[in-house]
Amino acid sequence: MSQSEENVGILESNSFNINNLGSLDDDLRPLVARRKVLGPCYRLFYQKPLHLVRGKGTRLFDVDETEYLDMYNNIPSIGHSNPVITEAVTKQLQLINTHTRYVHENLLDYADNLVATLPSEIDRIMFMCSGSEANDLAVRCAQLYTGGTGIIVTSEAYHGNTALISGLSPSIGKNVPMSLTMRMIPSPDTFRIGTEDIGEWMCEQISNAIADMRRHGIAFAGVLFDSIFSSDGVIPGKAGFLKPVIELVHKEGGIYIADEVQPGFCRTGETFWGFERHGIIPDIVTMGKPMANGIACSGMAIKHEILDAFAKNNPYFNTFAGNPVAMAAAQAVLDYLKSNDILSHTKEMGEKLKATLKNMQASYPVLGDVRGSGLFIGVDIVEAHTTKPNRPLAVQLIETLREHKVLISLCGPYGNVLKIRPPLVFDDADLDWFTNALQQSLKELS
Repeated sequence: MSQSEENVGILESNSFNINNLGSLDDDLRPLVARRKVLGPCYRLFYQKPLHLVRGKGTRLFDVDETEYLDMYNNIPSIGHSNPVITEAVTKQLQLINTHTRYVHENLLDYADNLVATLPSEIDRIMFMCSGSEANDLAVRCAQLYTGGTGIIVTSEAYHGNTALISGLSPSIGKNVPMSLTMRMIPSPDTFRIGTEDIGEWMCEQISNAIADMRRHGIAFAGVLFDSIFSSDGVIPGKAGFLKPVIELVHKEGGIYIADEVQPGFCRTGETFWGFERHGIIPDIVTMGKPMANGIACSGMAIKHEILDAFAKNNPYFNTFAGNPVAMAAAQAVLDYLKSNDILSHTKEMGEKLKATLKNMQASYPVLGDVRGSGLFIGVDIVEAHTTKPNRPLAVQLIETLREHKVLISLCGPYGNVLKIRPPLVFDDADLDWFTNALQQSLKELS
């Protein structure tokens, strides 16, 4: 397999190599060197790391006040330093911040408001601090309810970094051991499989995986899917293609866990939750990153009968989860999304962005495939006029975009897919900046 076709761990794409410390300037080098105290596990973006000190809306500013356009960061989903969030958090900090073992009205208000956005069958919610924790609890609930241990994921999935969930996250890296009761199906790569309607294909893959589980004495518990297959290369597919897949999962006695950490909260533009594009009802929904615009917060929404089976013998407490400050921030995000009709805005801007990128393909055939929904778009960087991944060019491209003050990242099994995921307040001025920067970068690299 060539360099451009090797599978690349999600944390290794466009990471700074500490062996290049000596190449950094005199201001940056000592700061990066000080990171030794953090240990060797962390990664920094870019061959020359960024020292960012503040943000506003879609823009970020470094220590020299250089302005960058953020095309990647979905955590501050309604913009960096949004004053609505600042006000909500400040007010709550001035009152009280404890935990869920006391009664807090804002926790209950937010829980009711959030559950109201979900299908009526999903009527319970618990809070955590990260998507990893949410997925960990979801898998535990699914396994206990079904009596099985077998979980199916895609081959490039990333669902978190707890001991349990790392074993269900193949994209972390080839040296991280996978769960012995997990089975992987191939990424639903619509570009290379040759069709966007891949429901039948996925059903076949899942049937084969379940059969293999049973042959090895593993009872099937369910599937854990991100509905836009973010780490697999941003693959929305045709709306509805997951419906026969989930029908099969249920027929086989399994649970569907919808990992909405990335596609949820209006990100896909068509619906509030990513799974809604497919006309399906999950058994469990997990969420995180954009919930509180940068305040640590995540959640697991679940059908009551599944949670009851877990709770019968398993109390759950998480010290910082559901704390009043996090709930204040999360409520402010939810209110902002609704009052500013962010869903419609996301759809409109996403369609403009995708159309612009598709129009560029004729001039720049290295843009092999443009796909996405809302403001969640993937661009497959290839050898011109082929489907062959071109990771070296993709890495050069995001480095060149950085020189044009646009921040973006890569994903996919070959580390060659531009992952375009700006804050949802992305507007026409941002679109112009990004388009000009991308065109200029491609010209420089051609």
